[in-house]
Amino acid sequence: MRYACNGRLRHALYHCARVAAMRDLPSKTYYTAQRQRGHTHGRALRAVADRLLRILVAMLTTRTLFDCTIARPPQLSSPSEKVA
Repeated sequence: MRYACNGRLRHALYHCARVAAMRDLPSKTYYTAQRQRGHTHGRALRAVADRLLRILVAMLTTRTLFDCTIARPPQLSSPSEKVA
């Protein structure tokens, strides 16, 4: 845990990641993958928060609104449909 950061921001990101891990399917999948890799609950939530922050920074950098078709491309139904 980083102690040099703003505590209110840290708590806000923690709760945002916690809710996303419960309600948002891609975040829930990412959280589950982190837990299966052996990360603790807190570390997995920080990974979800980092993912959400990367999306936010990309949106701010490109000055675009959130578009779930870009952030979450449709899942392919079979491995043979993968695009090179």
